[in-house]
Amino acid sequence: MTPIWVFPAYPLLLVGPIAGYLSTALPAATTSPRLLTTILLAGFTAQGIGFLVSLTIYSAFIYRLMTHKLPREPIRPAMFVSVGPSGFTCDALVLLAAGAAPILSAGTGPGAGPAQDDDGGGSGSGSGSTGALMAGVVQLLGNCAALWVWGLALWFFFVSVGAHWSCVRFTGHHHRGGGGGGGGGASGLEFGMTWFSFVFPNTALVTATLNVGLAFGAEPLQWLGCAMGAVVLVLWGIVFGLMVHAVRKKRVLWPQRQEDRDEGGFSSPKGKAGGAGAGEK
Repeated sequence: MTPIWVFPAYPLLLVGPIAGYLSTALPAATTSPRLLTTILLAGFTAQGIGFLVSLTIYSAFIYRLMTHKLPREPIRPAMFVSVGPSGFTCDALVLLAAGAAPILSAGTGPGAGPAQDDDGGGSGSGSGSTGALMAGVVQLLGNCAALWVWGLALWFFFVSVGAHWSCVRFTGHHHRGGGGGGGGGASGLEFGMTWFSFVFPNTALVTATLNVGLAFGAEPLQWLGCAMGAVVLVLWGIVFGLMVHAVRKKRVLWPQRQEDRDEGGFSSPKGKAGGAGAGEK
Protein backbone atom coordinates (compact mmCIF):
# COMPACT_ATOMS: atom_id res chain seq x y z
CA MET A 1 0.00 0.00 0.00
CA THR A 2 1.37 3.40 -1.04
CA PRO A 3 -0.11 6.93 -1.20
CA ILE A 4 -0.74 6.26 -4.90
CA TRP A 5 -4.24 5.36 -3.72
CA VAL A 6 -4.93 9.08 -3.32
CA PHE A 7 -4.78 9.62 -7.08
CA PRO A 8 -8.61 9.60 -7.50
CA ALA A 9 -8.73 12.66 -5.23
CA TYR A 10 -5.99 14.56 -7.10
CA PRO A 11 -8.38 16.31 -9.52
CA LEU A 12 -10.20 17.78 -6.53
CA LEU A 13 -6.91 18.81 -4.95
CA LEU A 14 -6.10 20.87 -8.05
CA VAL A 15 -9.40 22.74 -8.12
CA GLY A 16 -8.53 24.99 -5.16
CA PRO A 17 -5.24 26.38 -6.53
CA ILE A 18 -6.78 26.85 -9.98
CA ALA A 19 -9.73 28.71 -8.46
CA GLY A 20 -7.34 30.90 -6.45
CA TYR A 21 -5.25 31.81 -9.48
CA LEU A 22 -8.37 32.37 -11.57
CA SER A 23 -9.94 34.72 -9.02
CA THR A 24 -6.85 36.93 -9.01
CA ALA A 25 -6.33 36.76 -12.79
CA LEU A 26 -9.83 37.84 -13.78
CA PRO A 27 -10.15 41.62 -14.23
CA ALA A 28 -12.05 43.03 -11.25
CA ALA A 29 -13.57 45.85 -13.30
CA THR A 30 -15.42 43.53 -15.69
CA THR A 31 -16.04 40.51 -13.42
CA SER A 32 -19.05 40.47 -11.14
CA PRO A 33 -18.42 39.87 -7.43
CA ARG A 34 -21.02 37.11 -7.52
CA LEU A 35 -18.99 35.19 -10.12
CA LEU A 36 -15.76 35.60 -8.14
CA THR A 37 -17.52 34.47 -4.97
CA THR A 38 -18.86 31.40 -6.78
CA ILE A 39 -15.40 30.51 -8.05
CA LEU A 40 -13.85 30.87 -4.60
CA LEU A 41 -16.56 28.88 -2.81
CA ALA A 42 -16.45 26.12 -5.41
CA GLY A 43 -12.67 25.91 -5.16
CA PHE A 44 -12.75 25.89 -1.36
CA THR A 45 -15.40 23.13 -1.31
CA ALA A 46 -13.63 20.91 -3.82
CA GLN A 47 -10.29 21.40 -2.07
CA GLY A 48 -11.81 20.45 1.27
CA ILE A 49 -13.31 17.27 -0.15
CA GLY A 50 -10.04 16.27 -1.78
CA PHE A 51 -7.95 16.95 1.32
CA LEU A 52 -10.34 15.10 3.63
CA VAL A 53 -10.30 12.10 1.29
CA SER A 54 -6.51 12.22 1.27
CA LEU A 55 -6.50 12.20 5.09
CA THR A 56 -8.16 8.78 5.04
CA ILE A 57 -5.39 7.53 2.73
CA TYR A 58 -2.81 9.18 4.99
CA SER A 59 -4.10 7.26 7.99
CA ALA A 60 -4.01 3.93 6.15
CA PHE A 61 -0.53 4.71 4.78
CA ILE A 62 0.90 5.64 8.18
CA TYR A 63 -0.68 2.55 9.77
CA ARG A 64 0.92 0.45 7.08
CA LEU A 65 4.33 2.01 7.75
CA MET A 66 3.94 1.34 11.49
CA THR A 67 2.90 -2.29 11.16
CA HIS A 68 4.76 -3.45 8.04
CA LYS A 69 8.03 -2.92 6.26
CA LEU A 70 8.62 -0.14 3.77
CA PRO A 71 7.15 -0.64 0.29
CA ARG A 72 9.21 -2.68 -2.15
CA GLU A 73 12.01 -0.76 -3.85
CA PRO A 74 10.42 -0.64 -7.34
CA ILE A 75 7.33 1.14 -5.96
CA ARG A 76 8.95 3.02 -3.08
CA PRO A 77 9.25 6.30 -5.03
CA ALA A 78 5.44 6.43 -4.93
CA MET A 79 5.80 7.48 -1.29
CA PHE A 80 6.44 11.01 -2.59
CA VAL A 81 2.82 11.14 -3.74
CA SER A 82 1.98 11.81 -0.09
CA VAL A 83 3.56 15.27 -0.47
CA GLY A 84 1.02 16.39 -3.07
CA PRO A 85 -2.25 16.69 -1.10
CA SER A 86 -0.75 18.86 1.63
CA GLY A 87 1.21 20.96 -0.84
CA PHE A 88 -1.75 21.69 -3.10
CA THR A 89 -3.97 22.41 -0.10
CA CYS A 90 -1.41 24.90 1.17
CA ASP A 91 -1.49 26.61 -2.24
CA ALA A 92 -5.28 26.68 -2.18
CA LEU A 93 -5.53 28.20 1.30
CA VAL A 94 -3.13 31.03 0.51
CA LEU A 95 -4.58 31.80 -2.92
CA LEU A 96 -8.24 31.52 -1.94
CA ALA A 97 -7.72 33.75 1.10
CA ALA A 98 -5.93 36.31 -1.08
CA GLY A 99 -8.74 36.16 -3.63
CA ALA A 100 -11.46 36.56 -1.00
CA ALA A 101 -9.85 39.58 0.67
CA PRO A 102 -10.79 42.18 -2.01
CA ILE A 103 -14.36 40.88 -2.20
CA LEU A 104 -14.84 41.04 1.56
CA SER A 105 -13.21 44.48 1.75
CA ALA A 106 -15.66 45.80 -0.80
CA GLY A 107 -18.58 44.40 1.17
CA THR A 108 -19.70 42.16 -1.70
CA GLY A 109 -18.94 38.82 -0.12
CA PRO A 110 -21.48 36.11 0.79
CA GLY A 111 -24.35 37.67 2.70
CA ALA A 112 -23.01 41.23 2.41
CA GLY A 113 -24.67 42.23 -0.85
CA PRO A 114 -28.37 42.08 0.12
CA ALA A 115 -27.79 43.82 3.46
CA GLN A 116 -26.02 46.72 1.76
CA ASP A 117 -28.75 47.09 -0.84
CA ASP A 118 -31.52 47.17 1.76
CA ASP A 119 -29.78 49.75 3.93
CA GLY A 120 -29.03 52.06 1.03
CA GLY A 121 -26.15 54.49 1.47
CA GLY A 122 -26.44 54.86 5.23
CA SER A 123 -24.61 51.63 6.16
CA GLY A 124 -22.01 51.82 3.41
CA SER A 125 -19.11 52.97 5.55
CA GLY A 126 -19.93 50.59 8.37
CA SER A 127 -20.21 47.69 5.96
CA GLY A 128 -16.89 48.68 4.39
CA SER A 129 -15.04 48.73 7.70
CA THR A 130 -16.58 45.42 8.70
CA GLY A 131 -15.64 43.96 5.34
CA ALA A 132 -12.05 45.11 5.71
CA LEU A 133 -11.89 43.48 9.14
CA MET A 134 -13.37 40.25 7.77
CA ALA A 135 -10.86 40.31 4.91
CA GLY A 136 -7.94 40.64 7.31
CA VAL A 137 -9.23 37.85 9.54
CA VAL A 138 -9.90 35.50 6.63
CA GLN A 139 -6.47 36.13 5.12
CA LEU A 140 -4.73 35.64 8.47
CA LEU A 141 -6.57 32.38 9.17
CA GLY A 142 -5.92 31.13 5.64
CA ASN A 143 -2.21 31.89 5.82
CA CYS A 144 -1.81 30.32 9.27
CA ALA A 145 -3.69 27.18 8.21
CA ALA A 146 -1.54 27.04 5.07
CA LEU A 147 1.58 27.19 7.25
CA TRP A 148 0.42 24.12 9.19
CA VAL A 149 -0.38 22.16 6.04
CA TRP A 150 2.96 23.21 4.51
CA GLY A 151 4.68 21.72 7.54
CA LEU A 152 2.76 18.47 6.98
CA ALA A 153 3.97 18.39 3.38
CA LEU A 154 7.54 18.88 4.58
CA TRP A 155 7.13 16.03 7.07
CA PHE A 156 5.95 13.59 4.39
CA PHE A 157 8.75 14.78 2.11
CA PHE A 158 11.45 14.01 4.67
CA VAL A 159 9.84 10.66 5.52
CA SER A 160 9.89 9.74 1.83
CA VAL A 161 13.51 10.86 1.45
CA GLY A 162 14.56 8.84 4.51
CA ALA A 163 12.80 5.75 3.18
CA HIS A 164 15.12 5.77 0.15
CA TRP A 165 18.32 5.79 2.21
CA SER A 166 18.42 1.99 2.33
CA CYS A 167 18.03 1.85 -1.48
CA VAL A 168 20.91 4.26 -2.04
CA ARG A 169 23.08 2.47 0.49
CA PHE A 170 22.35 -0.93 -1.09
CA THR A 171 23.14 0.41 -4.56
CA GLY A 172 26.48 1.77 -3.32
CA HIS A 173 27.48 -1.54 -1.73
CA HIS A 174 26.24 -3.38 -4.81
CA HIS A 175 28.44 -1.39 -7.19
CA ARG A 176 31.47 -1.54 -4.90
CA GLY A 177 31.06 -5.30 -4.68
CA GLY A 178 31.09 -5.55 -8.47
CA GLY A 179 27.75 -7.33 -8.64
CA GLY A 180 25.00 -6.78 -11.15
CA GLY A 181 24.87 -5.29 -14.57
CA GLY A 182 23.42 -2.11 -15.89
CA GLY A 183 19.96 -2.26 -14.33
CA GLY A 184 20.76 -2.96 -10.70
CA GLY A 185 19.27 -5.70 -8.60
CA ALA A 186 15.73 -6.25 -7.50
CA SER A 187 16.66 -4.95 -4.06
CA GLY A 188 18.32 -1.79 -5.40
CA LEU A 189 16.90 1.45 -6.70
CA GLU A 190 16.14 0.33 -10.24
CA PHE A 191 14.52 2.72 -12.70
CA GLY A 192 10.78 2.40 -13.20
CA MET A 193 7.88 4.59 -14.19
CA THR A 194 7.32 5.27 -10.49
CA TRP A 195 10.39 7.52 -10.65
CA PHE A 196 8.12 10.27 -11.95
CA SER A 197 6.88 10.44 -8.36
CA PHE A 198 10.20 12.13 -7.61
CA VAL A 199 9.04 15.03 -9.79
CA PHE A 200 5.35 15.80 -10.00
CA PRO A 201 4.21 15.54 -6.35
CA ASN A 202 7.18 17.67 -5.31
CA THR A 203 6.03 20.49 -7.57
CA ALA A 204 3.25 20.98 -5.01
CA LEU A 205 5.88 21.46 -2.30
CA VAL A 206 7.73 23.96 -4.51
CA THR A 207 4.65 26.10 -5.16
CA ALA A 208 3.57 25.80 -1.52
CA THR A 209 6.96 27.07 -0.36
CA LEU A 210 6.75 30.00 -2.77
CA ASN A 211 3.21 30.89 -1.70
CA VAL A 212 4.02 30.69 2.01
CA GLY A 213 7.03 32.92 1.42
CA LEU A 214 4.88 35.43 -0.45
CA ALA A 215 2.08 35.33 2.12
CA PHE A 216 4.38 36.07 5.06
CA GLY A 217 6.88 38.20 3.17
CA ALA A 218 9.67 35.71 3.91
CA GLU A 219 12.27 36.27 1.20
CA PRO A 220 14.45 33.29 2.24
CA LEU A 221 11.49 30.97 1.64
CA GLN A 222 10.98 32.49 -1.78
CA TRP A 223 14.63 31.87 -2.66
CA LEU A 224 14.32 28.33 -1.28
CA GLY A 225 11.25 27.74 -3.44
CA CYS A 226 13.11 28.98 -6.54
CA ALA A 227 16.03 26.65 -5.79
CA MET A 228 13.68 23.71 -5.23
CA GLY A 229 11.94 24.50 -8.51
CA ALA A 230 15.25 24.44 -10.38
CA VAL A 231 16.14 21.07 -8.82
CA VAL A 232 12.75 19.60 -9.73
CA LEU A 233 13.10 20.88 -13.30
CA VAL A 234 16.53 19.27 -13.68
CA LEU A 235 15.24 16.06 -12.08
CA TRP A 236 12.35 16.00 -14.52
CA GLY A 237 14.79 16.09 -17.44
CA ILE A 238 16.90 13.31 -15.92
CA VAL A 239 13.92 11.04 -15.25
CA PHE A 240 12.53 11.65 -18.74
CA GLY A 241 15.89 10.78 -20.28
CA LEU A 242 16.11 7.61 -18.21
CA MET A 243 12.60 6.68 -19.30
CA VAL A 244 13.49 7.05 -22.99
CA HIS A 245 16.61 4.94 -22.46
CA ALA A 246 14.67 2.26 -20.56
CA VAL A 247 11.96 2.08 -23.24
CA ARG A 248 14.59 1.65 -25.94
CA LYS A 249 16.17 -1.16 -23.91
CA LYS A 250 12.70 -2.72 -23.34
CA ARG A 251 13.07 -2.48 -19.58
CA VAL A 252 9.81 -0.60 -18.94
CA LEU A 253 6.41 -0.38 -20.67
CA TRP A 254 7.01 -3.90 -21.90
CA PRO A 255 5.26 -7.20 -21.07
CA GLN A 256 6.73 -9.06 -18.10
CA ARG A 257 8.98 -6.11 -17.23
CA GLN A 258 9.00 -3.79 -14.22
CA GLU A 259 5.55 -2.87 -12.93
CA ASP A 260 3.89 -4.73 -15.84
CA ARG A 261 5.50 -7.97 -14.69
CA ASP A 262 2.42 -9.41 -13.02
CA GLU A 263 -0.15 -6.64 -13.48
CA GLY A 264 -3.70 -8.00 -13.33
CA GLY A 265 -2.50 -11.55 -12.65
CA PHE A 266 -1.44 -12.13 -16.24
CA SER A 267 1.43 -14.49 -17.01
CA SER A 268 3.76 -14.83 -19.94
CA PRO A 269 2.41 -16.95 -22.83
CA LYS A 270 5.80 -18.69 -22.90
CA GLY A 271 5.10 -20.23 -19.53
CA LYS A 272 5.78 -19.48 -15.94
CA ALA A 273 9.44 -20.37 -16.20
CA GLY A 274 10.07 -17.98 -19.04
CA GLY A 275 8.01 -15.26 -17.38
CA ALA A 276 9.90 -15.62 -14.12
CA GLY A 277 13.20 -15.47 -15.91
CA ALA A 278 12.21 -12.33 -17.78
CA GLY A 279 10.63 -10.71 -14.78
CA GLU A 280 13.37 -11.26 -12.22
CA LYS A 281 16.55 -9.41 -12.88
